[in-house]
Amino acid sequence: MTTNEVLASDRVVAPIHQSPRGDETTSNKIGLKEVRSNERIRSYIDAANRQMNTIGYSEHGLRHAALVAAIARNILLGLGEDTRTAELAAIAGYLHDIGNCVHRIYHPQIGANMAFSILERMQMDANEIALIIGAIGNHEEPEGVPINQITAAVIIADKSDVHFTRVQNPDPTTYDIHDRVNHAVQKSHILIDATNRVITLDLIIDTAQATVMEYFEIFVERMIMCRKSAVLLGCQFRLIINGVDL
Repeated sequence: MTTNEVLASDRVVAPIHQSPRGDETTSNKIGLKEVRSNERIRSYIDAANRQMNTIGYSEHGLRHAALVAAIARNILLGLGEDTRTAELAAIAGYLHDIGNCVHRIYHPQIGANMAFSILERMQMDANEIALIIGAIGNHEEPEGVPINQITAAVIIADKSDVHFTRVQNPDPTTYDIHDRVNHAVQKSHILIDATNRVITLDLIIDTAQATVMEYFEIFVERMIMCRKSAVLLGCQFRLIINGVDL
């Protein structure tokens, strides 16, 4: 049996060679490469993260976007989905938090509308745009629902990114529970067992900084979303913390 391992927050995402600059392309087969090289998109994601930092949230910038894109793609590829579906999941993952540049509340719906306008301008196929904006609009708890494989992969990828590198608050004495839990997570991995159809989130938490109970206090709803997403993908979802299968 072979188990594919997808690193979550401690994964280094290799840079993608950028295509010629510009917001439009004549090809409807838009890929993550074109999306990542779009300066408008990068500006909106940067602005989203600045706002999140100002209101005291963890990192939601280009790092998070690239990581969620990579994990979402690898989840689907690891489960045997076709490469184009995996690419659309990567694009949705990269764009999923773009709406935070407007406001945190309803950012999935705001982001879906922003992505629609951007991808229309890039002349992407309408059927593919529909899949991407559906995933963006459904990625967040409590309203989000894994409506298809792309959405399910984005949800799992997004919720697996809990890690000390996401903490933006420079003063540990003022950490809230979200800062403490993220700062306590030393390693985060997504494991894909395609043979047995199991998706596992494996975490290493420094319990001197935050307890496992505190993790569940803020993440239980997100883990339920991950379980529902895994079921849609025909899989079981497992959570392992410090070697204990929960």
